[in-house]
Amino acid sequence: MITRLLVANRGEIARRVFRTCRSLGLSTVAVFSDADAGAPHVREADLAVRLPGSHPAETYLAVDRIIEACRACGADAVHPGYGFLSENAAFAQAVLDAGLTWVGPPPAAIEAMGSKIAAKRLMEEAGVPVLPSLDLAAPGEFPLLVKASAGGGGRGMRIVRHAGELAAEVESARREAAAAFGDGDVFAEPLLEAARHVEVQVLADAHGTVWALGERECSVQRRHQKVVEECPSPGISERTRELLCAAAVRAARRIGYVGVGTVEFLVKGDRVAFLEMNTRLQVEHPVTELVFGVDLVRLQLEVAEGAALPPEPPGPRGHAIEARLYAEDAGYVPQTGVLRRFEVPGDVRVDSGVESGSEVSPHYDAMLAKIVAYGATRAEAARKLATSLRRARLHGVTTNRDLLLEIVTSPAFLAGETNTAFLSPGGPLSPPSPLSPRAGDGGLPALAAALAMAAANRRDARVLAGLPAGWRNVRSQPARARFAEADVVYDPLPPGVGVVSARPEEVVLERDGLRQTFQVARYDGDDHVYVDSPMGAAVLTPVPRLPEPVEHVAPGSLLAPMPGSVLRVEVAEGDTVVQGQPVLVLEAMKMEHRIAAPAGGVVSDVRVEKGQQVEAGAVLAIIQEEGP
Repeated sequence: MITRLLVANRGEIARRVFRTCRSLGLSTVAVFSDADAGAPHVREADLAVRLPGSHPAETYLAVDRIIEACRACGADAVHPGYGFLSENAAFAQAVLDAGLTWVGPPPAAIEAMGSKIAAKRLMEEAGVPVLPSLDLAAPGEFPLLVKASAGGGGRGMRIVRHAGELAAEVESARREAAAAFGDGDVFAEPLLEAARHVEVQVLADAHGTVWALGERECSVQRRHQKVVEECPSPGISERTRELLCAAAVRAARRIGYVGVGTVEFLVKGDRVAFLEMNTRLQVEHPVTELVFGVDLVRLQLEVAEGAALPPEPPGPRGHAIEARLYAEDAGYVPQTGVLRRFEVPGDVRVDSGVESGSEVSPHYDAMLAKIVAYGATRAEAARKLATSLRRARLHGVTTNRDLLLEIVTSPAFLAGETNTAFLSPGGPLSPPSPLSPRAGDGGLPALAAALAMAAANRRDARVLAGLPAGWRNVRSQPARARFAEADVVYDPLPPGVGVVSARPEEVVLERDGLRQTFQVARYDGDDHVYVDSPMGAAVLTPVPRLPEPVEHVAPGSLLAPMPGSVLRVEVAEGDTVVQGQPVLVLEAMKMEHRIAAPAGGVVSDVRVEKGQQVEAGAVLAIIQEEGP
């Protein structure tokens, strides 16, 4: 029997596992890097052990230190979460060799699926349909997909449409795979475009029972990483569903699987092709839990203790949709900073690794939370999710909330017309709407911000505080507030608009008989004004009347979009470049980010070198544009 469980992970998944442990009366142990010392998962555990290390991103990969942490705290079991060491057979074996309970599949099963190349051969032998592997030197067909053999999550994955791109993309995929998984092996398959990405949740015990707990649709992706997932899939037939579940059970039986896992497929029409098997709990497991009425972490723990599953799994009921909330901008570039406020209301499940005040660092994945809605129907679940996203108060760090809202309210999504090209050029949401701050809603959020700021000025006034905001003995001009996004006159008010109340934190406006409440927030050290209402959110940047001197950068400067490490510099001073040509490559959060020339010209200065750490906004290079 397990009595004290150490979770060899961080953030959202650690908190998720702790939640089930508390319901079972199990003692919990967190591990943490120096960067995570103040993280919520550390405080929520009964005990916490620091993992020493010079690089926060690699701290959670130190097998020997995690085993030492188990001994130090008296843990008798280890849950790997997902990512990091969750699919590392050597780690699983080390846990077992230390006399601890491993909450995961047997090391041999992890090993069998650890190499996607070998896994494809095994699946083909088991009668599971697979895509053919292509020769990287002479593939013979395009487009194709280069994939990392040792991992997933979009890392080490590249689409190649022309032979001239192949060598560079393969090399880039190898570097990224080696950085993320410690293994640079890659392989290639035909690219099955505009297919559905569908996965089957499996659960097996040590007594021969294997469940298939339905399928999840994960087609809405950016950079080959999932953004929105749902259960069940809205676009496959019952026949295809049965085929997928049967293939997943065969796959699990073929490798002697025990525990929770996921078998992933591409589906296009009647064609089904095996992608990979993830030998761990998936990020998107909550949608299965809600539809099937199970706690997958509890089942993991019970199976690890030797319990037998009932002969048949429970049946599905209703529909669930999950949206991954990322700290990223419109170009999917990860963002960092202080999350000033994190509040997600509504009838939804929120699995998060953050809270108000959390620091979003460049060391780890950019996902902040998973917001999951359940309903009797798909339409109900989508409506609940959209309402929650719209009303969420997310301040301090740019997120993909607007993109998620656009996805789950789009006609194509509501019709179930999703595939892996949904966010790609030419797809239903191509290009995605900008996620940059905007006034929105006919200027009312900006007006509310102006009135709240005026009210705050009167509240904080040291003299004549009782006078109305903006009062003048002899008025010479309207009272106005200037934002980077809008220029607002708030006295006199626009025609048809009235102020019901105006306080620094809340403004109630009435326009043409319709009353609306706006919540307004500002924070020390933050130049923005955050305005939230049931209709949505806006972020505004006040323009000061007397701006402070600022440091200007030279025209043509390429700035670092995020903190990171310079992986490669591809130009030298004096080189001529064309628009879109890669200038250098940054590595952040184990992903490569190419910095391209915004226009043609001559490289006049290169400010960085390979291996250099840079902060967001640092000048990387300067390109003098060519004349007309």
